[in-house]
Amino acid sequence: MSMIGDGLDAAVQKAFTRPAPKSPGAQMRYLVKQLGGTRAVAQMLRISQRTVERYVKDQIKKPRPDLAGRMDREVKKRWQPKIRAQAKAKAASTGGIVIDTRARMGYTAPIGSTDQDRIRHLTVALPPAYAARLFHAQEQGAGDRRLKEIAAEALKDLYFQDGGRRAGSLEEVRFTDIEHLEFDL
Repeated sequence: MSMIGDGLDAAVQKAFTRPAPKSPGAQMRYLVKQLGGTRAVAQMLRISQRTVERYVKDQIKKPRPDLAGRMDREVKKRWQPKIRAQAKAKAASTGGIVIDTRARMGYTAPIGSTDQDRIRHLTVALPPAYAARLFHAQEQGAGDRRLKEIAAEALKDLYFQDGGRRAGSLEEVRFTDIEHLEFDL
């Protein structure tokens, strides 16, 4: 996944009303219930069906680190889908989303302005329209590059141009070398 996509997922996960299963056995039982059988879970996690059955019966208690990460990711991807959908809908319609980032940002502007890239730490509340675009692009399977373009466009509009009140001749914002990125609903 991408850094921005993971950040959007983490923001939505903050809206969960109950914690996701933590133990390997509970996670495996949840995945078996969601996918309707041990064979489907085994194929998804790239392990044997017998290994899945052992986790379900708590015969194996400590997974390999790579398997533990895959299990955790798959459980969180499927956990509380209605709550996830409600949080996205609220952010896309009324609430918006807050982006907190420390990254190298620069812009393309007319000759005579200082458009050199520099590290900036910004916390900007994005309106619902940009939240909707980010979530829609993520659901469509957009990569990190496209999500960065949408975030850069939002920062251009809200931070650099202040909603059209300044820097009207600004053409493009570069959003690179992301050191920190966090979203909040």
